[in-house]
Amino acid sequence: MTDVEKENPCSPSPCGPNSVCREINGQPVCSCVIGFLGTPPSCRPECTVSSDCPLTEACNNQKCVNPCPGSCGFRATCNVVNHNPICSCPPDLTGDPFVQCVPQPPEPVVPQNPCEPSPCGPNAECRVINDAPSCSCSPEFIGTPPNCRPECASNSECPSKQACMNQKCRDPCPGSCGANAECRVVSHTPMCVCPSDYTGDPFTLCSPILRKNEFNFV
Repeated sequence: MTDVEKENPCSPSPCGPNSVCREINGQPVCSCVIGFLGTPPSCRPECTVSSDCPLTEACNNQKCVNPCPGSCGFRATCNVVNHNPICSCPPDLTGDPFVQCVPQPPEPVVPQNPCEPSPCGPNAECRVINDAPSCSCSPEFIGTPPNCRPECASNSECPSKQACMNQKCRDPCPGSCGANAECRVVSHTPMCVCPSDYTGDPFTLCSPILRKNEFNFV
């Protein structure tokens, strides 16, 4: 048999799919095609689905590659999670991470009211003067913030001739006694008496005392 008539051991190829057959010393020698893995006749691509790749890579054209390049917008950050590219803007940037991340606009400065909350304490008023709080006691209250207080809470805080009325030291006589009666304040208490030439109930009415020579005789 001549050389021309010799059988080609690689035709048909015994190597299986995705492989190359070479004749060496009259014997077929099989190897996988470049880019394929394994051993003939089981040559296979690096991947067919992303689950064939590490979690930080994805299957693209039967190759495990980093899926980030070209996936995110300008200035965006890309992280691969379970084979998928996740795009996000860095903390100091904002925008659409799939299009462009831009610097965040400065937050507007909100002027602070030094009277909110009020530093003046109860029963006090706070006013802003030259950007600083100025405290004063509310009307009807005395003292100095933060210790503003009513003029009185009990009679003992008033002079003995006055009584504590609606948190104010006042003369308790007006309206306490009857007509023509006299009122004297003793230890904060109004004492009603009829004058010496009057008689009756000092809390109701004091009437003049009629003497005998004042009666009219017919």
